[in-house]
Amino acid sequence: MDSGRAVGRSAPVPATRSVLCVAAYPFLLAGTVSVGAVALGLDWDPKRVSPLFLLGVISYLTALERLIPHRRSWHPNAGEWRWYGVYFLLTMAAGAFAQYLVSVVVSEVSTRESDLNLWAEIPAALLTGSLASYLVHRLGHANAILWRLHGVHHVPEKVNVANNNVSHVLDIVLAQGIVQLALSLVGFSRDSVFVVGLFVAAQGYFVHANIDVRIGRLNHVLASPEQHRLHHSTDLSEAGHYGSDLSIWDHAFDSYTWRPGREPVAVGLGDPASFPRTGEIVASHLHPLRRAKGPGTGSA
Repeated sequence: MDSGRAVGRSAPVPATRSVLCVAAYPFLLAGTVSVGAVALGLDWDPKRVSPLFLLGVISYLTALERLIPHRRSWHPNAGEWRWYGVYFLLTMAAGAFAQYLVSVVVSEVSTRESDLNLWAEIPAALLTGSLASYLVHRLGHANAILWRLHGVHHVPEKVNVANNNVSHVLDIVLAQGIVQLALSLVGFSRDSVFVVGLFVAAQGYFVHANIDVRIGRLNHVLASPEQHRLHHSTDLSEAGHYGSDLSIWDHAFDSYTWRPGREPVAVGLGDPASFPRTGEIVASHLHPLRRAKGPGTGSA
């Protein structure tokens, strides 16, 4: 067993920790639904709500990482916090640029608005965006050129909330741009995209959190940290799990490998020398221009 595990399999679990492990995810989901419902009911501006909600989710999960860590050895050190902060700013800028590009494209394309009731439209938008996200993520592992972008995210040998944003800016632009374009071209309303966006943001950080939370049979519908740690495994035969919000597409496309108790021995790259280290931010972004070495993809 990893010496960094927070609690041994046979060690007694304090009552407060046990409650947090069970209640942490339902509280996150309840908070997400509440923010979405209140924002729609009071007609709040999504451009103001979304970043505040995101900061709240990050703060909540960061606190949980200290209270109920999966592995204490995965906590970021001071240097990593600085690197991750830079990546966070780059990710926010890349996401905004992706939104701009999509708005330009959609303004040139005639789209119809959805005729669905909002509460029917929200699950439809979630399924559409989740499928687009799954496909572009899987392609990022299977295609040698795209892997040179996406592989930057897999360099860290830890999985935690802080390094969720360690990504190449072009990978962010591509992934977010394709998802947003799919939602826009189908014609989903601003309200449905806003609500789905809150859920996807919360799920994206939740699955990357270094927290000792298990969601049981819900793993077959929703993505979780249990699954996503396998996605980062150096053993590609157990990696899979390209969905970061729903797990149904992993079932549908045969990339579901999780079972109760299954954990990766190590996370990161099978060949660490194939990418610059995370702290080498400029080198990481110039990496796709260098001559490729090794097998070239991050999937089996």
